[in-house]
Amino acid sequence: MRVTAKADYAVRATVELAAGSQDSPRKVDEVAQAQGIPLSFLENILTQLRSAGIVRSQRGPEGGYWLAQPANEVTLAQVIRAVEGPLVGVRGQRPEEIEYGGSAEVLQQVWIALRSNLRKVLDHVTVADVAAGKLPKEIIKLTHEEDSWHTR
Repeated sequence: MRVTAKADYAVRATVELAAGSQDSPRKVDEVAQAQGIPLSFLENILTQLRSAGIVRSQRGPEGGYWLAQPANEVTLAQVIRAVEGPLVGVRGQRPEEIEYGGSAEVLQQVWIALRSNLRKVLDHVTVADVAAGKLPKEIIKLTHEEDSWHTR
């Protein structure tokens, strides 16, 4: 999986919102500066996150953004899906919608397995986990596998 800049910015923005006070909204430029995200990108991303119900906003001089739900209920998968769509797509389709014939027939199962493994990580890690700097033990265990640190 390739994590786009948009997905990375969306996750970082939600983590930044989770790390702040939930009593008052955070200004867009404050979040952008804290995470080094270009302001124009962040404004569009926050609009998509608001449409997905992940963040809420308030207009006016005291306005800004904050999480619409508790951070421990928002997964990284939800954030990424809000700005990018399904986690795994093949030519714009979901893996279960694709059929292959002949020698490539089992390829659909490969795409479905890939999606399943991505979900094991991204559906299990919450914005609160990242904001607190404490990942679930299962995820940390994956990072201890030697192959995890080698790009191929």
